[in-house]
Formats: sequence, structure tokens, C-alpha cells
Amino acid sequence: MPDKPTLVKCLVWDLDNTLWRGTLLEDPDVELADGVRDVIAELDARGILHSISSKNDYDLAWTQLEKLGLAEYFVFPQIGWGRKSDAVLEIAERLNFAPGAIAFIDDLPTERAEVNFAAPDVRCYPAEQIAALPGLPEFSPAVVTVDARRRREMYQAGFRRDAEKESFNGPDEEFLRTLDLVMTIKFADHEDLSRVEELTLRTSQMNATGVHYSDAALRGLLADPAHAVLTVNMADRFGPHGAVGVMLLERRPGIWHLKLLATSCRVVAFGAGAVILNWLVDQAARADAHLAADFRKTDRNRMMEIAYRFAGFTDDACTCLAGLGTLTGRDGVQCLHLAAERRAAPTTMRLDSPELAAR
Repeated sequence: MPDKPTLVKCLVWDLDNTLWRGTLLEDPDVELADGVRDVIAELDARGILHSISSKNDYDLAWTQLEKLGLAEYFVFPQIGWGRKSDAVLEIAERLNFAPGAIAFIDDLPTERAEVNFAAPDVRCYPAEQIAALPGLPEFSPAVVTVDARRRREMYQAGFRRDAEKESFNGPDEEFLRTLDLVMTIKFADHEDLSRVEELTLRTSQMNATGVHYSDAALRGLLADPAHAVLTVNMADRFGPHGAVGVMLLERRPGIWHLKLLATSCRVVAFGAGAVILNWLVDQAARADAHLAADFRKTDRNRMMEIAYRFAGFTDDACTCLAGLGTLTGRDGVQCLHLAAERRAAPTTMRLDSPELAAR
């Protein structure tokens, strides 16, 4: 059976003769191409973002999108006169997506070829394929969660947050305090698990091992008293960030084994990874337990390695690791170790969390 294609996270649209019929500079009353509105709404509801790479006058194009009732759907649109490949890669960088998670649709073969040449991982589609996009597997996530349906709103809130940060005069830590951040860590229930599975599938930069745990496997672990499946949610005064992290932890006397840690790239700037790890280290210290953590270095999870090292995890051997049954040695997975000591509560956010040592 062939592997499933990587899901598209953002579809980048050309405008003239793609999103609408005609050329805006020649006809100020251009109309939407057939089926465009339905396709945009359907993909948006699946959690797929929309953006724009168009050679056009920005003010005229944006005004037209507002008239057509579509402007709200587009995040970080790139409308100007530069190369479309530069615009597409800028969108990917701003959204913190790998180019392989970006799709581009344009009526002109020359423009698609230019994007393909400069960004070969970006998938390109001709305009006549618009109506077929929702039926393609790369645009069809297996599960559409609550967070997926509001993904666009969360990214747009993020842009407003970023704009306020740019105008803030003071240290980053002080700015974080102005956000009224709240992190909630909880034991996962059955309703959480589809969001957990989606997070492990969508996250590569902040995934400690890249190992995917299926919905069925995670549901089975919920009933195992030795394992804890924990979800992490965040919110601030701009709105919810949604589910931003998942941990799979096996607890044994004297040793806790962190088999999976994945966090969303969207909350890296808030120090979410450090807060999660410090909380877990503190909980292990309360239980007089060492911590072991599976980690597999990849080209994209360097930030996760830094978070582990900064938290105090090392490659040092310890007798407590014997018989853990880790993935060590398989596909480059190594087992990191930490002798836990008490950690202070975070100063940049409020943390609502359970007491692991008491369960």
C-alpha cells in the first residue's frame, strides 16, 4: 500500500485568471472563478490555511477580495511584483511550515515552473484543478478537530500578537507577561485524542522522536495505569492557541520514561517547551524519580534538542535506564537522562496542571 502523501497545511493562490476570471488591472469588476468560494470555505473548515502570491497592485487586489467577501480567509498575503517563488517561500517561513506543506495554484505554466524550480518541495496545481482539490488525499485530513476548524483564526490572532510585540518597548519576558498567558496541562480523555494524533502528525520541528502514535494506540494507553497521556493547551488575551503539546509518559518506581513530547511551533516563542519540561522535571523530583527521554535528532527538530539540553538532559548513562525497553538505537533514537530536582514555577504565564506524583 503506498504511503499517504504529506498533508497540505497552506494553499497559496494566484489571483488573475485563477481565483477570479480575468485580469484585475484590465477589468475592475472581475468575478470569482466557478467553485472557488466553496473550495476555499471547505479547505478552511478542514484546517488548511489560504494565502496569496499574485503579481498585482496590493490595494486594488485586497479591495477586490473584500468586495468578494473572501479577504478574511487569507493569511499573510503576498501581493506585489516580485517572483512568486520568493513570495511562496516567504509565506512558508512566516507560517513556520516546511515547503513540502505548501501548495501553489496558478493558471500559468511558466509561473508554476518558476516556483517548482526555486522551491521543488512545493506542490503546484493548474487553475483548472481548483474544483478537484478537496477530493485529493493531500487536502483530506483523516480527522478534522475543533482546533483545525479555528486554525485560521488562531493564526490571525498570532499576527495581531506579533504586531503588538513589534511596538512593545521592553524585554521579551516583560512582553510575555502582558499577554496573560495560561498553560493548561491535563490528563487526556477520549475527546482529546484526535487532537493529540493530529499534533503528532503535523509537528516535525518540535517532535522529540518523530514517532507517530495512532489514535487506537493512544486510546489503549489511557486504560494503562503505568502510562499517562497528557495534553497541553494555551490561551492569552488575544484568544486560544488550542492544543499545543502532548506528552506520553510511562511511570515506574524511581524512573519516569518520556516516550513522546511534541509541541506546536506556534508557541516556541513563548518558551512553552521549557515550561513543559521544567514542570515535568519538578513533578519527577516530587516523586523521587529520574527522567529518561527518547530523542531522535533530525534536520528539523534542533529546537527540541536545545530545549532538552537546556532543561538538563544529558547522554550520561545511569543504572536506572536498565530494562526500560526504550527505542534506543532504533532509527537513530537515543535515550537522554536527567536526575530530577525541584524547579521553580514559570514567571511568564500561569500554569494549571495536575499532580503526577499523586497518581
